[in-house]
Amino acid sequence: MDRVLKIIGLVVLAWLAIGLVGAVLGFLVKAVFWVAVIAGGVYAVGAITANRRQVRSHR
Repeated sequence: MDRVLKIIGLVVLAWLAIGLVGAVLGFLVKAVFWVAVIAGGVYAVGAITANRRQVRSHR
């Protein structure tokens, strides 16, 4: 009985560890995605604004 409980404990511990690692990696992937989306938006707005400033200065 003691051996069965050890095996069950190891399985539960492994399941929790895999779940925790998956949650952390999922959070990191989502964080990197949203940082990239925000940076892309800032870059696009900056490029449009710079383009408009160049066009206005030539007039």
